[in-house]
Amino acid sequence: MLAWHRDSDLSQRLATIPGVGIVSATALAASVSEPERFRSGRQFAASLGLTPLQNCSGGKERLGRISRMGDRYLRRLLVVGMTSLIRRAKVTPTSVDPRLPALLQRKPARGNRGGGQSPARVAWAIMTRGGTYRAPATVVT
Repeated sequence: MLAWHRDSDLSQRLATIPGVGIVSATALAASVSEPERFRSGRQFAASLGLTPLQNCSGGKERLGRISRMGDRYLRRLLVVGMTSLIRRAKVTPTSVDPRLPALLQRKPARGNRGGGQSPARVAWAIMTRGGTYRAPATVVT
């Protein structure tokens, strides 16, 4: 698997995403053959079962639990990757994106962990547009 990862340009670019390692990157690169068939990163995340179920009635929209409809293996890899990123943010907050510790102050870690959606959306962007992950610029106040 490591040899395939070293030969695959896409897998190496996907591994630059925080929370996505070699195993997740090779699984994404091998499983998703045509990322262009999804119109957006949200549709890609929904195909993996990472978006919440929608219960809409009478014009009122209520979001429920994660749907879990899709590729179980990829979904598990992304959620485990985000869990490890959250754990690292608790121990050394300076080693991760500054938005993550701020988010953990507002919401509990258990609620944020299902956020495998974010790396899935970034992975879709990298697969369709090319390039590598760039950390967002920090705003100094």
